Amino acid sequence: MNPPIAKRIPTETTVHGDTRIDFYSWLREKTNPEVIAYLEAENQHTEAAMAKTQALQYTLYHEILGRIQETDLTVPVRRGPYLYYSRTETGKQYTIHCRKPLDSEIEEVVLDENQLAAGEKYFRLEAIRPSTDHNLLAYSIDTEGDEDYTIFIKNLTTGTKLPSQISGNQGAIVWANDNLTFFYVTLDPAKRPEKVWRHKLGSPNSADELVYHENDERFFVSIGKTRSGRFILIDIHSKNTTEVHYLAADQPDSPFHLIDPRRLEHQYHVQDQGDQFFIRTNDQAKNFRLMQAPVLSPARQNWTEVIPHRAEVLLEGIDVFQKFFTLYERENGLSNFRVRDTVTGSTHDVTFDEPAYSAVAVDNFEYDTETLRFRYTSLVTPASIYDYDMRTKTRELRKQEPVLGGYDPTHYQSERIFATAADGTQIPISLVYKKGTTNAPLLLYGYGSYGINMEATFVSSRLSLLDRGFIYAIANIRGGAEQGEQWHDQGKMMAKRNTFTDFIAAAEHLLAQHYTTSGKLAIMGGSAGGLLMGAVLNMRPDLFNAAIAKVPFVDVLNTMLDASLPLTVTEYDEWGDPNQEAAYRYMKTYSPYDNVAPQAYPNLLITAGLNDPRVQYWEPAKWVAKLRATKTDSNILLLKTNMGSGHFGASGRYERIKETAFDYAFLLRDAPPKKQS
Repeated sequence: MNPPIAKRIPTETTVHGDTRIDFYSWLREKTNPEVIAYLEAENQHTEAAMAKTQALQYTLYHEILGRIQETDLTVPVRRGPYLYYSRTETGKQYTIHCRKPLDSEIEEVVLDENQLAAGEKYFRLEAIRPSTDHNLLAYSIDTEGDEDYTIFIKNLTTGTKLPSQISGNQGAIVWANDNLTFFYVTLDPAKRPEKVWRHKLGSPNSADELVYHENDERFFVSIGKTRSGRFILIDIHSKNTTEVHYLAADQPDSPFHLIDPRRLEHQYHVQDQGDQFFIRTNDQAKNFRLMQAPVLSPARQNWTEVIPHRAEVLLEGIDVFQKFFTLYERENGLSNFRVRDTVTGSTHDVTFDEPAYSAVAVDNFEYDTETLRFRYTSLVTPASIYDYDMRTKTRELRKQEPVLGGYDPTHYQSERIFATAADGTQIPISLVYKKGTTNAPLLLYGYGSYGINMEATFVSSRLSLLDRGFIYAIANIRGGAEQGEQWHDQGKMMAKRNTFTDFIAAAEHLLAQHYTTSGKLAIMGGSAGGLLMGAVLNMRPDLFNAAIAKVPFVDVLNTMLDASLPLTVTEYDEWGDPNQEAAYRYMKTYSPYDNVAPQAYPNLLITAGLNDPRVQYWEPAKWVAKLRATKTDSNILLLKTNMGSGHFGASGRYERIKETAFDYAFLLRDAPPKKQS
């Protein structure tokens, strides 16, 4: 089947004296039947091109599924008088949320996502929040994939749904301590969270009170509650600036109070203990330091230092408990925990031994506890839940993700190496492969934006590649924050090209060290990582045999020039504002869509979500259309648009496995190697 050819309708724009012609801007017309027909034709072409891999997809699907314990449950976590947990059942797409009283083994199903998802093409549960007395449950769901949520309230005593139903919101819900009031956030037309509302059960939505409205389009609004349960927080944040307002949760009808007015590039985050707020701040501290301030007078002039700034250590976060607090630090790209006993003043570290790993605190809802729960994983160690006693300094393994089929981690090798960028910067690369694998097909993954770290985690589906002789690698390129906030700064705005050249340096190093060859090297990234894919494919297409770009942000200039789109204005602090000529000129040097050239490109699989509010479907669609009309090779070029979902792809767990099997089949399609014994 021949690929569809998108018609060319020139649209001319002039910015800063620069005239640009876009032949495919018509693909933005979502309600145009021709656009839908074109996307469906691309899907049909993709299906036909991948038809010969149907048997392989089937094999991969059942292989991946065969490693999963389909009927399973999470480690219960205490919340007040109950142990809450979730479980899955064989054949069911979604999670079942449950609880048991502390003194009973009688299970109560709090929420069954499978029932809620019945008849829906897409389903996502965003928040599930019991009231303070645990008699009511607030939850929010999205059935379109557009991240526009509806809030529902369930009476957990009777099992009935209350009349309260609030649509058009961010999905977050915070209960006040009266078990009658909750707060939520609504979106503006560009889907920016902008307003905080107070809702009283039993009152109509029209009576909801607006308690905060953020007018600055650069800022998002979110809400939360401190672990002690004493305060409700409104967090107002842009990409580099924050402002926090607080309210006593026992006084939900009172006004919110400001902690510190926003100042450009000042970021701070707040928790409480006793009569003090703990404040993680980057004020005179690039990698953050920890301050404290009296709850009764938390203005900045009353802040005192608890943990000083350290240039070589990034203070990523803090959890505060009644007698302890835990600092989450990152040094040389690896995370560690530091525990402080606030009664004795003693401090100790929680360390980990593998060369690359991920350790993240999870499900720490209780304030009066000596136990810290965290999830540990590495490229060879399945996700493991530990309870760490902060007083005795001992840890207990509560559960490790089961991997069916006889997985043996000793058969696999994990390592961490460094590539040298053009300016001499050392770029960390984490790798995993089956022992004995050399000069093999290699899949290199990257992201490199927003200060988000790409952790070395275990993914059981990845074994289907490793057991077929693949090496899997993660490049921790600049734009993330693996090496501190300066790592992010060196890969954003007018330094964004470092992200791309770092990734190219990582690929070149893997080739030079004979981990692979260019004929066996594949790359993968999604969203902003899809921008990475598009940029490096334009810059060095000769390095790669194949690329998978998931919901890629590739039409950078057109998107960033359109302030009506979700995220655009808030993204100025990450990419730059192209309304300023210098930023425009710089962005034009790397915007993938604008730099498609008449050259040979690798084999490409590109995905999109029709309802995606983060990266609009037309970005990958336009990119593919331009590639088809411009590239000089005969390599495969596929566009796969999910016509019923958004940024995160399919929602059901079995459908997600099918997507993974499809991606792997694309990588293995020409001559799938036999699985190694």
